[in-house]
Amino acid sequence: MIANKGDWVQIHKVVLSPDERASQVPDDTKKVPLEQWVKGFALNESKIGEELEIETTTKRKIKGTLVAINPTYTHAYGNYIPELGEISKSLKEILFES
Repeated sequence: MIANKGDWVQIHKVVLSPDERASQVPDDTKKVPLEQWVKGFALNESKIGEELEIETTTKRKIKGTLVAINPTYTHAYGNYIPELGEISKSLKEILFES
């Protein structure tokens, strides 16, 4: 896939290699690189896996490896909890129907 200039994309870069990590970080953390994933707008055309410079929504310019075009947000607030639905219903009755 090719990202065009202006496309919403996500890049990845290694900020620190394991040997560059601070001495005070936990041992298991020292074994892996410090990585960064950033979303922003492509400043030129690039293919997945190639280096690309982006501009973030805060106008920062960052270079990294293109990993996604039109990335989506994958976080969630978990499964529906029936008890919270009942609490919500009860609370609305107390607050707005009295």
